[in-house]
Amino acid sequence: MSMQGRIGRAGETKVKRALGVQALLEWAFRTEKAQLELPPPKDASEEGFGFGLEYILMQRAALGCKVDGGQHKMGSYTHADAEVVAATVAGMPDSLGGIRMAISVAEMARAGITPDWMPGVVPRCVPMETKQNQHGERSATIVVGTVRMRVQGPTARGTWKTIDILACPVTWRPHPEQIASARRGYEDWWQALDWVRDGLAAGEMLREVEVTAAMPKVRPWGSGP
Repeated sequence: MSMQGRIGRAGETKVKRALGVQALLEWAFRTEKAQLELPPPKDASEEGFGFGLEYILMQRAALGCKVDGGQHKMGSYTHADAEVVAATVAGMPDSLGGIRMAISVAEMARAGITPDWMPGVVPRCVPMETKQNQHGERSATIVVGTVRMRVQGPTARGTWKTIDILACPVTWRPHPEQIASARRGYEDWWQALDWVRDGLAAGEMLREVEVTAAMPKVRPWGSGP
């Protein structure tokens, strides 16, 4: 069966709607308001155990049953393909962040956002503390040592005084590690989307939409794709 369309009962060809994985996720979670069917906690009692939605969908597909939806969206129908997308996200492997990443992917898709990788941010060297006085804002200083100096006085001999050596403690804002952490988070999200895309393409369970090869940029802060 072609990935570009399918034959209906009357012999007509129904063209699938092609979407990149990020757009597909936003359609499923934001437009269709699909919900994650997360697995129960490992210490859940036997009474409370239930099969995940992904398992149910796979069993129905194997039996040739039509995949229905609607049970997760109050008062209206949730598209069956959106349920399949949600089930796939819920199966996120632990190597990619597991349940936590699944929730993150779903909530960002629901909000229509991508992870903040701090675009255009450059670390700046700034005072750790500032003080305000009648002359305006000034950098706070600390005493880091002393030195004895002869201060010229009215007599030729002068006088010796101990003078404090002051320094202004500085820091980097934002710290380079903050930027690196934000960009690692983006890369983890990208890997999760790549896994979802591959799973949806390999599963061939989508009936009216099709996931394409389109992906967000791998490293938008660099020169890569």
